[in-house]
Amino acid sequence: MQSNQTKKKLHNRHSIRLEHYDYSRNGYYFITLCTHDKKHLFGKIIDEKMHHNILGKIVHDLWDKLQTDNIKPLNKIVMPNHFHGIIQISSGLEINREITDTNKLIQRRKMLLPKIIGKFKMITAKEINKILNRKGKSVWQRNYHDHIIRDDDEYFNIIEYIEKNPEWWRKDKYS
Repeated sequence: MQSNQTKKKLHNRHSIRLEHYDYSRNGYYFITLCTHDKKHLFGKIIDEKMHHNILGKIVHDLWDKLQTDNIKPLNKIVMPNHFHGIIQISSGLEINREITDTNKLIQRRKMLLPKIIGKFKMITAKEINKILNRKGKSVWQRNYHDHIIRDDDEYFNIIEYIEKNPEWWRKDKYS
């Protein structure tokens, strides 16, 4: 049984999002998702190329299905135990509204980017668990990493990073 102190710590985890940034704002975002316990679920790197298994193919294909009028999934790579992708949001929100409410977590969950990533994680996990004949098991780590892409140089450097990720696999500390 968890103590009240432990419960409080779990519910007040430190967010890795920018504190006052509105993640519904127009822009390009670089996303990294890792599998639960860094398990190699999605295939193998052979001769510096990623070879997806059926689970990796699900992640690869479902990323593109996130597209709407406001959301454009762009470059991606599915690696054995993680995923990188760029997503463009064009929600019409041009200015950065500051997040100042005391209940920041609830406000953040209403923002577009966390909703997109939450949906992606949920639908991929459901499909993967169906194939693995299991129910409700974690596929992804609880959180995700994001980077707000600020200019063309960053954008093209990230695209290169995504494309070369399989070549650098042997040097990856998480591989």
